[in-house]
Amino acid sequence: MTANSSSALRGSVEEFLFREAALLDEWRLEEWVDLFTDDARYVVPSTDLTEGDPTRDLVFIDDNIVRLRARAARLNSRYSHRENPRSRTRRFVSNVRVEETGDGQLSVFANVLVYRFRSGEGAPYVGTIEYILRRDGSDLRIAYRRAVLDLE
Repeated sequence: MTANSSSALRGSVEEFLFREAALLDEWRLEEWVDLFTDDARYVVPSTDLTEGDPTRDLVFIDDNIVRLRARAARLNSRYSHRENPRSRTRRFVSNVRVEETGDGQLSVFANVLVYRFRSGEGAPYVGTIEYILRRDGSDLRIAYRRAVLDLE
């Protein structure tokens, strides 16, 4: 891969990640879920066992596309008491690293900083997100998303 094509690929991946962050910050959750493939998986491991295996270890989230759609619908409903009124968030995505895997997929790592504001208080969440992105025509889709939080 040439330097120009590598830069163009990284730029398109960054734009995709920025769009994902905007969808989440704007509570456009159904559109966010539409970024995922039908066989996608979204994992948030516990902070005490970040390298744990979701099939045998406790994790905060281990969702497939069906659960992601249900989660988005619940959070957008009035029955999500924890998010009524909704939190305000602002996401910052940086240090994006992209590797082509050779099978039409991209392995992507990015650092994230999320500020969440609720009930007059703010809280920062810092972490790394690992993605496997798939090309879908001219678009990218999320086949795997693993968010590791740097919390104790």
